[in-house]
Amino acid sequence: MIQLRKTQIAHNGDAAPFAIRAERASDVVAREALLDACFGENRQLRTCQRLRDGHTPAEGLAFSALAQGRLVGTLRLWHVSAGDISALVLGPLAVHPSCRKLGVGAALIKHALIAAEVRGHRAVILLGDAPYYARFGFSAAKTGGLSLPGPFERDRLLGLELSDGALDGASGMVVPGGRSLPKIKASRAKKAQLAAPRAA
Repeated sequence: MIQLRKTQIAHNGDAAPFAIRAERASDVVAREALLDACFGENRQLRTCQRLRDGHTPAEGLAFSALAQGRLVGTLRLWHVSAGDISALVLGPLAVHPSCRKLGVGAALIKHALIAAEVRGHRAVILLGDAPYYARFGFSAAKTGGLSLPGPFERDRLLGLELSDGALDGASGMVVPGGRSLPKIKASRAKKAQLAAPRAA
């Protein structure tokens, strides 16, 4: 069995190392700013956001990457039901532009997948670039029968089995699962979404 390390450090030549750790409450402002910078302020309107709205990330599966004390990457996984199959959805993954050639994104993904497997999760799905995610074992082989609550490109809906056969027969709508946010936080998130400029 693969051992999960609490902190993963990567070095790249003369560049400062980065460390991956569990997300903390103190990361929220920097995380949100990073996500806005990477995906735009209308990111709340994306289809996969429907799977996160009003819910908390899966326990122990929200991670931050830091370099010289600054948050440079973020990745979270969320409970979903993929048809009748319990799974996780990965995302959003964001890396600060200054660190994109350091392997931060790949390290976050590998760290998160090991953590998910150690916690007994059996499958992960995501909406993303197939050539990039194929290196981690994701493919569209078993996601053809799944749908998302909004527009999406079929070839970008990918899955990874952490246990053999976990996505066998997966079909139907992918819907959120897991713990709901307290109503006050959920209300604030909805107001922010409604206040965001609409995409043309």
